[in-house]
Amino acid sequence: MPLVKIEMLKGKSLEYKKAVFDCVHSGLIQAFGIEDWDRFQRITEYDKSCWEVPEGKTENFMIIEMTVFPGRTKDQKKAAIEIITSLLGEKLGIAATDVFIIINEPPLENWGMGGKQKS
Repeated sequence: MPLVKIEMLKGKSLEYKKAVFDCVHSGLIQAFGIEDWDRFQRITEYDKSCWEVPEGKTENFMIIEMTVFPGRTKDQKKAAIEIITSLLGEKLGIAATDVFIIINEPPLENWGMGGKQKS
């Protein structure tokens, strides 16, 4: 049950954003083996005045933050990063240098679903 937060500049079309969602989700299916229905994603958009990134990044720069259950291997995480980045490049022409991915793994005791602690 990955929770995905994607941050980017404002101004992209609905089709573009849907393609971003699909690339991320497809990468998680391939790398982590999640189910197709397991889609918990959101996009947060920023005005240029609220978005500071290092020199050399383009208007397509995005930060993808994934919060996942613990237990994925280093190789699975590496695959997720590589597959998502590759799909974004193939489908939307986003350069690998414009994709920043972070994976957070809080312990199960920090997850609450349906009013119950996960652990």
